[in-house]
Formats: sequence, structure tokens, C-alpha cells
Amino acid sequence: MKKFAMAAIGGTLAGIVATTYVAGPLLAQEGVREANVYEQLDLFGDIFERIRAQYVEEVDEKELIEAAIGGMLASLDPHSSYLSPDDASKMRVQTRGEFGGLGIEVTQEEGFVKVVSPIDGTPADEAGMEAGDFITHVDGESVLGLSLDEAVELMRGPVGSEIVITVVREGEAEPFDVSIIRDTIKLTAVRARTEGDTVVMRITTFNDQTTPNLEENLKKQIEEAGGMDSVNGIVLDLRNNPGGLLTQAIKVADSFLESGEIVSTRGRDPEDGERFNATPGDLAEGKPIVVLINGGSASASEIVAGALQDHRRAIVVGTKSFGKGSVQTVMPLKGEGAMRLTTARYYTPSGRSIQALGVSPDIVVAQPRRTAAADDEDDSPARRSRSEADLRGSLNNDSLSEDEIRQIEEEREKAEKAAELREQDYQLAYAIDILKGMVALGPK
Repeated sequence: MKKFAMAAIGGTLAGIVATTYVAGPLLAQEGVREANVYEQLDLFGDIFERIRAQYVEEVDEKELIEAAIGGMLASLDPHSSYLSPDDASKMRVQTRGEFGGLGIEVTQEEGFVKVVSPIDGTPADEAGMEAGDFITHVDGESVLGLSLDEAVELMRGPVGSEIVITVVREGEAEPFDVSIIRDTIKLTAVRARTEGDTVVMRITTFNDQTTPNLEENLKKQIEEAGGMDSVNGIVLDLRNNPGGLLTQAIKVADSFLESGEIVSTRGRDPEDGERFNATPGDLAEGKPIVVLINGGSASASEIVAGALQDHRRAIVVGTKSFGKGSVQTVMPLKGEGAMRLTTARYYTPSGRSIQALGVSPDIVVAQPRRTAAADDEDDSPARRSRSEADLRGSLNNDSLSEDEIRQIEEEREKAEKAAELREQDYQLAYAIDILKGMVALGPK
């Protein structure tokens, strides 16, 4: 027993010695690190004082410090930034669904401003801006070398004023100018309509109004269609939706899921990770869903598409999404300003990160570009079909009743409308065709 006790004491003493031996260098390294940080802060203070005292012109100390803070955050990633009191106030207004501007969501790539997506019905959308466009000049002034916030500030201006943006677009040989009249941007978070037997829900952004708008519009469309039994499915159109509030993305996905994980976030500290799960209840009552995405679908849009795809609740159609898989937290600062800081990455239910990769569609369908020549060809007399019924003196069909003829004509009218939709929006028409096929092959 004495030998055992001695061995135990010896082990404890050895542990203490070993701990002291390891902790010593670690503590020393931490001390050196802190000393280096304070040296760098002293250097910052020295530079600030020299600029203030010796720069060729008098400087605004407040602006100088804000610029330093902005540069520090911008060096981390494209989505971390400093928000001045004015910018913070505008952001709060934007999340409520109304703000002034052009109506484009932008990011920065290789020094240029890149359009993530134009927002439906805004001046930028009506002027023909497209997801993937690069903005090189604003009113003739180059944006190369400017921070994203500085470039955005160039694009701001009074409502009703004109701005000329120089755009570089894939497929265009030369840069070209786009003239846009600034306006107050009123975001309609969800637009809904019925195409044949399909309810189309177009979600343009994720703000405070998104989920209430979704529920209200879907209920209205189902009632107008004559009940859920008259609906063959739902198309959730997330194309050119730049994202928005994480909470709203979770609620939208939850609207169509009965259970299971929607999204998880993982930060620097594993203990800060969160998982968000669906609650019982499916607004679509199990009807098939097709989600439409493209290169302008980002952030919150990708959370919804990824969750519904992983749970096999929806078929995702279109082209690869933008690939913004990070979470930004807005932190209030002294003086009414704020800091937008990337604090986590998010993951779909299957554990995949979308960062830089995007959501890959189950079925890749690109939106064909229409040309003037194609439009002329479609309208040419040679393209207009003629049938036996168009011939003078042709015989009538006497084998069908009037009701049968009327039914055939109604079915033909539906088919012609579907063909027209393919000309207007090929991706949407494709999604609706998928739903028709799923219903046709489903249980009777």
C-alpha cells in the first residue's frame, strides 16, 4: 500500500513538473504576442498623429479613424465592413423593405464591383442590369481601387437623379454604358401567380415581410385555384434573390418541411455553433415543389434551396448559385455606428458548406439569351403554322360533341400558353413541365 501511495504522489509531482515545463513557453509566447500587438497600436497612434500634424491639408480626425476601421474590416473578407451612423440607419430601413437607390445587390471581385443580382421591378432591373455584370465606372469615374463601400457611395444620390454606369458583361465584346434614374426602392418580398395548375411564388428578398407575404400569397392563390386539390405543385422562384435575413430563410424553409435540420452555423469557437430545425407543418401539404436558382441566388436563397434539396422536398432547377456561405453579424458600436462582421459559415442539412461553391441544381437549365434576329424570325409568316381547318371549304369534324370539342380547344389553349411562357421564361416553363410530369407519373 505504501509503495502504491508513493507511486501516486510521484505521478502527481511529475505531472506538476511537466505542466510547468510546457506552460512556461506558452505563457512566454502569449506575452510576446501581446507586446507585439501593443507595439502595432503604438505605431498606429504615431502614424495618426503625424498625419494630423504634417499632412499637406488639414484632415478630419473622425473620417480618418473611420477610414482606418473600414480598411481593417475590409481586409478580412468582402462582407465585413464598418457602417457609419448613416449607413447603419439605412441598413435598418432596408431590412424593413424600403430604401433609396438603384436596386442592385453588389459584391467586389478582382477590384471591380460585381452585380450579385438586380432586384425585381427596380430601376436597375428595368435598365437591363444582369447578375454577373461588372461595374467599372460610375459617371465616368473608375471604381478600380475603391473599397466596396466607397463604390456604393458613388452610386448613391438623390431620388430622381440620373447615374451612368459602365458595364462589362460576358458575351459582350466591349464595355457599354447603362443610364439609370435613382428611385425609392420598395421591396415586394413575395409575388405570386398561377400558371395553369401551378402556383409560382417569386421571392425577391428575405426581409421582415418575406414569411408573412409568402403565407398570405400562397393561401390566396390556392383559394383562387379552387383548393389544394386543384394545384399540381409549387414553383419557388429564388432567381436573382441576393438573400437577406437568416431568420427569414429558416422560416421560409420551415414552411415546407415537417421536421429535420434546416441549416447549421459554425463559428471560430465550436461551442458557438447553432442548429436550426423545422417544426411540424407544410404549407404545400406535401405537393411537389421545384426551386429555381441562378448565379444571382445568394446567401439566404442558398439556405432555402440547400435545405429543401437535402431533404428531397424539392427539385432544384436552373444554374449554380452564387456561393455565399458565410454569416454576418451586425454589432452596434458607440456613436450609432455598427460593424458587420463575418462570424460563422453555414452548412446545409447534409453538412456541406456552400461557401464559394454554391448550390448545384439537380437539373441544370440555362436561360437562353434572346436576340433581335430570333425575335424577327419567330414572327415571320413562314413560322406561323397552318392546318386543315384553315383551308377554304374544309370538312367539319362530326365525330365529337360540342363539349368534347370545347375541351380539346381548352387543352390546346393551355398548351399554347405554355409555349408562350417558354419564349418568355424558359427556366420557369421547364420547372412547370417537371411538376406536370411528376403529377402524371404519380399515384392515381
